[in-house]
Amino acid sequence: MLSSVAMRVISSFGLCLPVLATAFTLGLSGPAAAQGPDSRDYIVTFAEGADAPARGRAATAAGGTLLRSFRGVRAAAVRVPNDAALARLAADPSVLSVVPDRRVSAYQKGKPGGGGSTGGGGQVMPAGVTRVGVPTASSSGAGIGVAILDTGIDLAHADLTGTVNAFSAFGGSCADDEGHGTHVAGTVAGRNNTVGVVGVAPSAGLYCVKVLDGNGGGTDATIMAGLDWVLDSHAAVTPKIRVVNMSLGRPGDIGDNTALRDLIAALEDAGVAVVVSAGNDASAEASQMIPAGYPEVISVASTTAIAGTNGCRRLASPIAADTASFFTTDGASVTVSAPGEDSESVNTACLISSLGILSLKLGGGTTRMSGTSMAAPHVAGILARYFQLNPSSGVALARQYVRDGAAGRGVAPRNSPTTSYTFDGVREGVAQAP
Repeated sequence: MLSSVAMRVISSFGLCLPVLATAFTLGLSGPAAAQGPDSRDYIVTFAEGADAPARGRAATAAGGTLLRSFRGVRAAAVRVPNDAALARLAADPSVLSVVPDRRVSAYQKGKPGGGGSTGGGGQVMPAGVTRVGVPTASSSGAGIGVAILDTGIDLAHADLTGTVNAFSAFGGSCADDEGHGTHVAGTVAGRNNTVGVVGVAPSAGLYCVKVLDGNGGGTDATIMAGLDWVLDSHAAVTPKIRVVNMSLGRPGDIGDNTALRDLIAALEDAGVAVVVSAGNDASAEASQMIPAGYPEVISVASTTAIAGTNGCRRLASPIAADTASFFTTDGASVTVSAPGEDSESVNTACLISSLGILSLKLGGGTTRMSGTSMAAPHVAGILARYFQLNPSSGVALARQYVRDGAAGRGVAPRNSPTTSYTFDGVREGVAQAP
């Protein structure tokens, strides 16, 4: 499924063995991997009373261009031509702060591979769904809306019938042109029919909100545009949106874009839970990732769903279920872990390979992907089932349910045998569905 490249080491009984694994790379993947803002694009926060026209006037007076104005927060995305225009914008009395519009990407590791035919070929219950809790009824998640903020969703996929073409930060249709969002959507709510996969909440209502482009990349501004749409629309649509899934992010700190955090806080206040991936950088803490570091989100790290195989004589036993994925970001900011891959296996050369989560493929059928991108939608589906059973619950209670209901608290995630893994001091457990 994936090619092997020696790039890691695994340790056992004091030995260090060449490893890995998969054509994965550390950190963010795709064109958004290079950090830093888009050229001359900024998120500008304004003082109270500065409405959308006033924001436009401030941008124009500085010599810039208003790209978009957000409704849920007093902020706008602005492009300036040079440093002099930037200085004039920052000096405007209506402006409180100016920060770069930073690049964001999907948290997928490697390339998709494996899976079924484009024609269907029978329905599968994925290992990750089995691990967090097979839906007990075909109506699981019914009446609950889940907004998938991603590369879009394949609106023609036979296993995603009824998906609402809701919003695109790029204009036009939100239809998926990369595949990541379709895979994520399948884990949340692949329909219980005769094809594809069964999602965690197969009857949840899916809303396609495109915030990443065909290369799996976006910026803070495109993410904020999607969140702004959800905040503006969540109560007006049927079913109402109670959950947002964002399998994406970037390095950063909690204060580097207060307007983004304020939008997520506003969604929490409105009763909408925001589930995010912790990140795919094992050397980082979730507190160093945005939006995973925000206390207002439900941040999800990755584990294996089932045990792998072991052909390495110097490794004592196979990598077990509920082991921290070798690529996962973790840390005290993580709310819970969930399967971001089926398993990790070690061959006779002591190379590790990741068998990805089985979910839906752009254009039909199924494929496998690995990453914390795949862990988060398990929890989004769990929350759809939770809100179905507890419709009056707020986000704080839902977050507490996810924490308290996790399996193996104090035991899982198990330590990864790779030397890149460092125990973060918290075994938050693996998410479980009601």
